[in-house]
Amino acid sequence: MGIIARFKDIMTANINALLDKCEDPSKMIDEYMRQVTEQLAEVKKETASIMAEEKRTARLVEENKEQIAKYDGLARKALTAGNEGDAKVFLEKKQQYEASGADLEKSYAVAHENAVKMRQMHDKLTNDLKSLEQRRTNVKAKVAVAKTQEKINKVTGSMDAASGSMRAFERMEEKADRMLDEANAVAELNEEPADAASELEAKYAGSSASVDEALEKMKQEMGL
Repeated sequence: MGIIARFKDIMTANINALLDKCEDPSKMIDEYMRQVTEQLAEVKKETASIMAEEKRTARLVEENKEQIAKYDGLARKALTAGNEGDAKVFLEKKQQYEASGADLEKSYAVAHENAVKMRQMHDKLTNDLKSLEQRRTNVKAKVAVAKTQEKINKVTGSMDAASGSMRAFERMEEKADRMLDEANAVAELNEEPADAASELEAKYAGSSASVDEALEKMKQEMGL
């Protein structure tokens, strides 16, 4: 049936288009849900129209059967009354309704099949939409977790970079210490070497007189 095939083609095309152009699953499923809801409204409208057609053809079939029964009864009454001519007229009319009845039965069969298919599609789409609502919630939750993990990964990367910077700073400190040690060593090498004799001379250059001798000398000077 045209509407069913067209609906399937539209939904397949819409899904593929969304998958091709959308990178955010949560946004994609929102858009998909919107389209499914719109398509459900269209299917509901088409289903109602086809179900109405089924009822119309069913009514025509019943009305035709009533006419067949009517003219069959009239033909029998005419025969009972001995009027074969009238009976033939009624039988001809009955046959006309029987001929059209076959076409009506075929039309009803097609309308009934279409109505059943559309009703099944409508019910399935309605149930799928309810299921998708829950799945959309799950998808959004997963996307939120994924985005949080991405942020954590970025922070972790920044921490790694900071750790690398600290290690580089430590290496610069070590290099500065080595440079200072080398400079101090060069300064020590540039100093005059110590003279052992001069050091001993300074040691013994002081007065060697005892305190008693100094006291006696002071008394003499004072006339005591």
